[in-house]
Amino acid sequence: MAAASWYHRDISRVVAEELLAKAGRDGCFLVRDSESVAGAYALCLLFQRHVHTYRILPDDEGLLSVQTIQGIQAKCFRTLPDLIGAYQQPNNGLVTPLLYPVLHARQAADQDWEGEDGRGAGAASLGSWLSAPVTGRTHIPQQLHQRLQEQVHSSPDSDFTGFMAEYLNHHLQLDLEALRHGHPQLRHLSTALVTACRALHRRIDSTLVGLETLARVFDPPTSPRSLAREQVRPLGLPRPPAPGLLTSDPDLELLLNKISTVNHLLSSLEKKVLKSLQETVLRHNLALPSVAAAPSPTTKPLAVQSFEVKMGKSQRTTTLMVDVESGTVTITKRGSGSPEETIPQDKILQLIKYQSVQSKARLVYDRESHRSLSRDFIFPSARKREAFCQLLQLMKIQHSNLDEPDLISVYIGTWNMGSTPPPRSIASWLTSRGLGRTQDETTACIPHDIYVIGTQENSLGDREWVEFLRASLKTLMAIDYRVVALQCLWSIKMVVLVKPEHERRISHVHTSSVKTGIANTLGNKGAVGVSFLFNGTSFGFINCHLASGSEKTHRRNQNYSDILRSLVLGDKRLGAFDLTLRFTHLFWLGDLNYRLDMDVQDILAHLTKKEFEALLAVDQLNLEREKNKVFLRFSEGDICFPPTYRYERGSRDTYSWQKFKPTGVRINVPSWCDRILWKSHPETHVVCNSYGCTDDIVTSDHSPVFATFEVGVTSQFVPKKAPGSGTEPQACIEWESIEAIVRTASRSKCYIEFHSYCLEEAQRSKDNTSQSCDIPGFLRLGWSAKQLPVLNPILPDLEYLRDQHLLLSIKGVESCESYGECCIAMRSMLGSMAQQFETFLFHRGEETGSIRGWMRVRVPKGRRSTRERLYEWISFEEEDDEPAPDTPPCPRPPPQRLRSRPRSLPEPTAGFTNPAYFIFEGVP
Repeated sequence: MAAASWYHRDISRVVAEELLAKAGRDGCFLVRDSESVAGAYALCLLFQRHVHTYRILPDDEGLLSVQTIQGIQAKCFRTLPDLIGAYQQPNNGLVTPLLYPVLHARQAADQDWEGEDGRGAGAASLGSWLSAPVTGRTHIPQQLHQRLQEQVHSSPDSDFTGFMAEYLNHHLQLDLEALRHGHPQLRHLSTALVTACRALHRRIDSTLVGLETLARVFDPPTSPRSLAREQVRPLGLPRPPAPGLLTSDPDLELLLNKISTVNHLLSSLEKKVLKSLQETVLRHNLALPSVAAAPSPTTKPLAVQSFEVKMGKSQRTTTLMVDVESGTVTITKRGSGSPEETIPQDKILQLIKYQSVQSKARLVYDRESHRSLSRDFIFPSARKREAFCQLLQLMKIQHSNLDEPDLISVYIGTWNMGSTPPPRSIASWLTSRGLGRTQDETTACIPHDIYVIGTQENSLGDREWVEFLRASLKTLMAIDYRVVALQCLWSIKMVVLVKPEHERRISHVHTSSVKTGIANTLGNKGAVGVSFLFNGTSFGFINCHLASGSEKTHRRNQNYSDILRSLVLGDKRLGAFDLTLRFTHLFWLGDLNYRLDMDVQDILAHLTKKEFEALLAVDQLNLEREKNKVFLRFSEGDICFPPTYRYERGSRDTYSWQKFKPTGVRINVPSWCDRILWKSHPETHVVCNSYGCTDDIVTSDHSPVFATFEVGVTSQFVPKKAPGSGTEPQACIEWESIEAIVRTASRSKCYIEFHSYCLEEAQRSKDNTSQSCDIPGFLRLGWSAKQLPVLNPILPDLEYLRDQHLLLSIKGVESCESYGECCIAMRSMLGSMAQQFETFLFHRGEETGSIRGWMRVRVPKGRRSTRERLYEWISFEEEDDEPAPDTPPCPRPPPQRLRSRPRSLPEPTAGFTNPAYFIFEGVP
């Protein structure tokens, strides 16, 4: 079946429809994997410019049949080609016979295996990958390393060689360490052999079943008793062969010799490796690398921090002193020894950060009963203002007396280590110091709640890398961080660490990995993912290493799609949703490998002048995002640091853009390969406080990149008022109408599925009532209130509901496959009046349409109390036309303030990228 030209495996519905549209003839067809039923298929057939999709389902015996309406007998077939052959005949129930198969495109011949330095492909490239300097793997003796290089070039099987290389590069050291501690089991070797021989195991199982069947045909008649004994013999246990029978043919004799050799090698290999490692332990010093010696850290209170600012209209120089421990802000005139005013943290009502003047902030605080005062401060730089705001935020958190946090800080780091060990200190990376938007020295060593460290081409062992990170953080922060998860794929690693006090708040941890190397089977390129719940907020993190080479933009886009489709993370109930919609906050980091489309000399000229804007205009990732090819609706911080690749190792003054090879010179232009992006549910709080790279870590040709975030989180809500009797009014979500446009050539009826953590179970609507396809390639759908269900949340409290989100999926009635999904925030829908929503539809990383409607969320009167979140006292505003007076009082701000969105967040959509989405024209 895999060889059938019409079978396209796991392509998406949209891609299938595009292929059929290009073919253009009635009766064109293809088969793809079903998106809604595991192990099933979707038969896509073009007729009269519309695509008809039929599900092919397996029964309990593995027979395949096209799904039919109730009462019609299904025709069953043993194989997919048999089924397709039968339906190529007329009068079989399809709208037209299967006439013209749409052939699948063969995978590109340039499947990526190359490293960042342009290493070659195949076994030779494995050899160069394994030929990193021995100083980089001090735990593998010189003799073993040289033998590995010699043997890998003559390896007959590159796949098996890949597994062997993975073991020798990354897991041999773990077996060595276990052996040193008295554990001779070589667990990692056994795992590597099982993985490498998996295909052989399946082939032998299949062959044995056939041989046993043939042997039974020629068995002599047996008595019932002997038959019973025969039936309890384990399946797959070979019979003793008749002497001389199988050796009469040279080919069979050769096969038996090969099987015997495999048996001997598998039996003896573990003993041979064990003996070699035992000798290695005796002859070589295999001590693990350690962090630079440092005195034992002790927790210290945060020192009082001072800021020189200009205050009010008069712009007089003033000193602001922030004492986080005591919870006060002191204003002191320059040259005056006594403070002018001391403001307790509980009197601070609002902090306004101006967008147009990045160094300006306004503090609103209580001075008298029912009166408040505002003061404007201009800091020496935007970084100083951010440091002041962060200290005030930290002060609010420490003195809030909340049992569960509203706000946490998240550190994200990515680094392609270039198969070289790290320096003894990575302090600048972990404290966000260097180039770009960096942390001020007053806040650099404030510990974050969560650290997520992603690396590529990391040659260290898993355990030693984790311990190296934990020891580094303990030296810097005096905190013994706990490991939430470690996920690795070859040399791609991601470590998630959390403060000890948050360990109990972490649950539902999931990990996953995807290979996107040669034929998507090798893990030199790919991604690792980790997801978990922090109290009631879901987080997802993806670290990837995409295809290298300036010319491989399309391949990188395909890597991104493969990762989205194949990573298994988050709540299993949301498995049918686009991966980017399954989490409250999703962070994507790694060596994305997108390059600059510009001549290298022109790039160097712009870099000399620090003209980053001209280079960002030709950045492949930015260009592909503008085309909606990748990272739809993701955000990225402003890039104001130089390209992080490709530096000359040992320096950050020179880009090494030429690579001399036997076939010629390869050009690796300086590029922003290493990136950090994020996507969050609408109307959630996430602010990027820093985004930059280090300038003092020079062991790799990449510079480490960091970003820090302030993230709003929710707790497991406990209502203050216990639920009463069943007659108590419930909260309800009501719909007046929904209409959507989806990109499809199908005319199938559709329904909507509704998912949310605030619902006991998923709900679905009735089939759509209106439908039209006035625009070729697009289907317009509509549902009235009668077709839409009233949803009842499990809790009716306003404070709970305003943090909830609804996930909607539009599915075809015939195929039950999704035409697109979206997320709606309930915060803006609260109230007795219906509110309008509009947003995009996504599926498998693609924009597939748009949706809008009217809805309301009704909350019972007794359940409408709420409280202000810790992050809601900070707002983002444009500069006023007239600056606020320095001292006159102003009315107390109302308790419910509208906060404008910071620039780091995507703005609400005012229009839609596809001109066919006419449904939203004229919407206010």
